[in-house]
Amino acid sequence: MASWMTFASLLLIGIAPATENEEAPVVSQRVDLIELNHFVDEDGREVFRQVIFYDWSKTHRRFHVRAWRLVKHESQIPQRRWNPTRYQCTWHDDGLLRQVSAPQLRETWTQQDPERVNRALLPEDQRIPLFVPKTARAEAAPRRR
Repeated sequence: MASWMTFASLLLIGIAPATENEEAPVVSQRVDLIELNHFVDEDGREVFRQVIFYDWSKTHRRFHVRAWRLVKHESQIPQRRWNPTRYQCTWHDDGLLRQVSAPQLRETWTQQDPERVNRALLPEDQRIPLFVPKTARAEAAPRRR
């Protein structure tokens, strides 16, 4: 009976989903500006919220979008941090805890999507990726012999 209980316990441990208390690996990135954009319709009603991450281009003397994501939960809204002073967005993605921080935050309400407008200045295929894609991380990892 005891061996069956041990086997059942090990089986449950092996298939139990990760809990929120377990720490996911953290991947951090810094940008120059985070924008919390409220896209509104012609009546001023919010259609969606998005967070847009920018870097400053010294060459072009303007901000260029690196990435964006829809805000699906209140916890994804940028938060003020104090030590060191910064704004930070945090979310879980693909088994990782992603954190993006910036020294500046702006909040906008627009009827034009700022990320799409920025594509005219810097096409998507020329953006610096915010995070290295999973396949590139795997290829860059040192191989064991």
